[in-house]
Amino acid sequence: MNEFLDPLLLSRWQFGLTTVYHFLFVPLTIGLSVTVALYQTAWVRTGKDEYLKLTKFFGKIFLINFAMGVVTGIVQEFQFGMNWSDYSRFVGDVFGAPLAMEGLLAFFLEATFIGLWIFGWDKLPKALHLATIWVTAFATVLSGYFIIAANAFMQNPVGFQINEAKGRAELTDIWALLTNKVALAAFPHTIFACFMVAAGLIISVSAWHLSRGRNIETMRISLKSGLWMMVGGGALTFLTGDSLSLAMVQTQPMKMAAAEALYTTAGPASFSIFTWGTPDGVSELFSVRIPYLLSFLSTHTFDGQVEGINNLQAQYTATYGPGDYTPLIWVTYWAFRYMIGLGILAFLIAGIGLFLTRKGKLPTKKWIWKVAIWGMPLPLLAMILGWVFTEMGRQPWIVFGLLKTQDAVSPNVTGLEVLISLIAFTVTYGILAVVEFKLIKKAVQAGPAELPQADAETGITRQETTVY
Repeated sequence: MNEFLDPLLLSRWQFGLTTVYHFLFVPLTIGLSVTVALYQTAWVRTGKDEYLKLTKFFGKIFLINFAMGVVTGIVQEFQFGMNWSDYSRFVGDVFGAPLAMEGLLAFFLEATFIGLWIFGWDKLPKALHLATIWVTAFATVLSGYFIIAANAFMQNPVGFQINEAKGRAELTDIWALLTNKVALAAFPHTIFACFMVAAGLIISVSAWHLSRGRNIETMRISLKSGLWMMVGGGALTFLTGDSLSLAMVQTQPMKMAAAEALYTTAGPASFSIFTWGTPDGVSELFSVRIPYLLSFLSTHTFDGQVEGINNLQAQYTATYGPGDYTPLIWVTYWAFRYMIGLGILAFLIAGIGLFLTRKGKLPTKKWIWKVAIWGMPLPLLAMILGWVFTEMGRQPWIVFGLLKTQDAVSPNVTGLEVLISLIAFTVTYGILAVVEFKLIKKAVQAGPAELPQADAETGITRQETTVY
């Protein structure tokens, strides 16, 4: 019973639950903000009604998702003070800086210009109104960078010094914090993956309408753009993932070793397709490997040395003192593989879709449309698993090399209190999930709204802001 009410365990579960749930909305918000801006730009430049319909249609979905993301994101901030007060006390001066910049700069821009975009359709000049959605998209992406910079500090702490008298880390170089090598590598990888998530939604929605013979001309455009976005975003995600893996090897070699179930330092090192280890997680029993590939991915040379789990454990014990510095190997190992596998699958489906829809053709087989519709979650699941890998692979550290997770939990919070809040969050988020799903489902099934017709007497076309 005491283990079940362990404040550390329950706090980790609670933060994991709220973070993953909030993250369901983040990549779609980022990807759709840019996509809607692109559709509106196409409408302004060409004057084609189809682009205006797509702007308002996916704009509605973007707004629903944005609102839900704001609501669920607020909870994250409170948990740093409620469940992780020792973490906040120790690194709040550093970690809080990019979060403050995100709130005061990026979110302020988002909140201001998204309002101008919503209510400015029939009040602002066309070009100025277009600028409001681009500022919103820029602010959304900028917000992502500040969050990634804060998280990068946890992976590779820089730009600080330890105040021994106060027993905490203090910010000394904001530029070093914002240009952390992990942040610079993780940001493009994450943003391009967000485009894949948005593309998954666009493909799914377009396929649903086209398979039913609805809004053919409009959905042809969105399907094609979604397929190209998935292929382009996928290719760039894979390329930037290589840069991120290099940064990870340099800053957190244990994470790479666990991702590959590499127990002993090797050079050249092989890439694991499948590995079966001992129950105690200290040695390999059986594996299927590709020779030299891990060395190439980790060092860009075919004979580069990659450090193993057991060797790193010995190094960390000598540096940081006795303890287990190995993350849960099966979690990092399989999260890494499923992340890559689901991303590649989404990429391949989109590539096949481009081939099947070449020269304006539309598939006639029902199963093809079903694959397109139900393939929507693939990139989102890949991103979620990527973050699970990123965070679980850092354990037992909450700030690598500085603060262990077990030392960051609030000392005066009881397990029962965390359990009650965990249950409350789970129930609340479950209700919000149903609301979100029904709102988006209703918007998707309704399809693009017909554009308002010109007044018969005056010839003036009136835009309807109430569509939002």
